[in-house]
Amino acid sequence: MDFNMKKLASDAGIFFTRAVQFTEEKFGQAEKTELDAHFENLLARADSTKNWTEKILRQTEVLLQPNPSARVEEFLYEKLDRKVPSRVTNGELLAQYMAEAASELGPTTPYGKTLIKVAEAEKRLGAAERDFIHTASINFLTPLRNFLEGDWKTISKERRLLQNRRLDLDACKARLKKAKAAEAKATLWNDEVDKSEQELRVAQTEFDRQAEVTRLLLEGISSTHVNHLRCLHEFVESQTTYYAQCYRHMLDLQKQLGSSQGAIFPGTFVGTTEPASPPLSSTSPTTTAATMPMEPSAAGLAPPGEASLCLEEVAPPASGTRKARVLYDYEAADSSELALLADELITVYSLPGMDPDWLVGERGNKKGKVPVTYLELLS
Repeated sequence: MDFNMKKLASDAGIFFTRAVQFTEEKFGQAEKTELDAHFENLLARADSTKNWTEKILRQTEVLLQPNPSARVEEFLYEKLDRKVPSRVTNGELLAQYMAEAASELGPTTPYGKTLIKVAEAEKRLGAAERDFIHTASINFLTPLRNFLEGDWKTISKERRLLQNRRLDLDACKARLKKAKAAEAKATLWNDEVDKSEQELRVAQTEFDRQAEVTRLLLEGISSTHVNHLRCLHEFVESQTTYYAQCYRHMLDLQKQLGSSQGAIFPGTFVGTTEPASPPLSSTSPTTTAATMPMEPSAAGLAPPGEASLCLEEVAPPASGTRKARVLYDYEAADSSELALLADELITVYSLPGMDPDWLVGERGNKKGKVPVTYLELLS
């Protein structure tokens, strides 16, 4: 009991001494041991790493899960070390509503059939989003959290210890200075100065030891940057794969709807009045094929009855021609096709029996088939 009381009293005395030293330093009434410039740079870099890691982590969480309530729920499950319940994505929920609407409004009607096709595409988009969120969480968010909750807490703990050791050191310096001043006036015994010098040596040794430990931890921030760089590459790769999948799914849906539109509204244009998405840039061999404008297969270039059609002999319809802007360069595969240059304007129209993925294009006195996905149809 007496030992515990003595220890509490000792701890209280140390805390009081540090508080006095800290306060006097703030008011310029006490000297402060300064760290070297390299150490200060390490501290500043560590603080910047921590602050930006927190911001990037929080904003990535918002990107992956915009719903704040859902983020709070996921955070609580993680803290309780429980599995986060599977949550339906917005795309999957939209797909569910569209499928139910088609079932009630008539799955065999043109509107119902289209609802079903769009629902299937939205479902695939939702699944792709789920995979992206899962991959990004494991490969990017988790390492950032591990740094903040692991390495950074250790660094912070050692920095607090270093601060305490520095305050103890400077307090010892102050006591020794006062003891020498008193000795000069012959008001203290010599052993008081010896005691202060011994305390200063011990405090200096503890400070130097703690400074070295803290320095090693701060220098480890370089390894943290290397690890976060690798995680950043993995995040970009997963995001590239996700958007490539979305582009492919939507391009497939666009073709399906274009084919249906030609059957429902004969004589109208097949395609979209909005510009197609530009090719995504990716070095990944697994995603490159999905990032380029998809050309119709050679087998689908000439539907029955079109192979014998001579475009040079066909006059454009009296009404139904339209201007189109070329989105990408296109090299004609044969004499029946028209080569295209990005950003040029051409006249296009459809002919009965043509593949819905193609239109007839005219530029001056040249005429030929052109792929719809390479065009932005203008009003």
